[in-house]
Amino acid sequence: MAARTSYVNAELEWAEAQLSTWKSYVDNHPLDKIEDRIEWRTTKTGTYPSVVATIESQGKFIQETMKNYLSLLEVVDKLREKEEKRIETRGNSKLSMMAEKHLKKRT
Repeated sequence: MAARTSYVNAELEWAEAQLSTWKSYVDNHPLDKIEDRIEWRTTKTGTYPSVVATIESQGKFIQETMKNYLSLLEVVDKLREKEEKRIETRGNSKLSMMAEKHLKKRT
């Protein structure tokens, strides 16, 4: 049981780190400030601008990231609730206050 709990906790920590990364990316790229990403290309005849990523494609990517964020957030919340319910004591006894504080700090 302890191995399963540590495995689930490791997965929760990874998912929470992923959520943090996605959230900071979306926060740093507001939809109303997106511009076409242009790269200058050089040929024999000179240089010319080339669109690397359009406003639409960047907006679509950010919206998909937001959807993925919300989906993963829902899964993380459900897993966290399951783990909180799973913590049991032996012999139907109650945890001491010190043990409860430790468990609260862990989650």
